[in-house]
Amino acid sequence: MDIPVYSFVASSGTGKTTLIEKLIPELKSRGLRVAVMKHDAHEFDVDKPGKDSWRMTRAGADVTVVASAAHAAIMENRPVSAEELLSRISDVDLIITEGYKHGPWKKIGVYRAAAGNELPEVSGGYFAVAADADAGVPAPCVPLDDVKALADLIVSDLSRAG
Repeated sequence: MDIPVYSFVASSGTGKTTLIEKLIPELKSRGLRVAVMKHDAHEFDVDKPGKDSWRMTRAGADVTVVASAAHAAIMENRPVSAEELLSRISDVDLIITEGYKHGPWKKIGVYRAAAGNELPEVSGGYFAVAADADAGVPAPCVPLDDVKALADLIVSDLSRAG
C-alpha cells in the first residue's frame, strides 16, 4: 500500500514550517504516525564537522549511516529523487512534505496575504488551502491558524482512501 503524501507549498516566508509544526501534534493526537520530508533549495550539511560520520563522508562514502538505540540517519552523499526518498519511508500513516510543488501527491497551499505572493501553479490543482484571506484557487479553504480543521480534511481524505 502506498502511503498518502500531502505536500505543503507556498512561497518562502509564508509560514509552511510553522503550520506543519502545529499540525503534526494535532495529527499525532488522533493516533496517526507522521513522516515529514522537507525540500531545501540550498546546500545543507546534517553532520557535524570532525565527527566520525563526517570524516567518513569527507573520505568519499556515497552513503553514511549513523545509528543509536534512539535514532538513525542515512545520509545520501549523492542526488536522490523525491520519489525514491518517499519510497523508503515505512510504518507511518501519512507523509507531509514541505516545498515539493511538483509530483503526483496532493498539494496543500499556504497563503498569507501579508507575504504578498500568490500560490504557485501546481499540476492537478490544490487538495486544500490554509489561508488568512482569499487565495483565489478552487479548493477547500481553512483558516491559516486552524490546524484542527486542516487535520479534519486530511483525516477525512485518509479514511476515504483507506
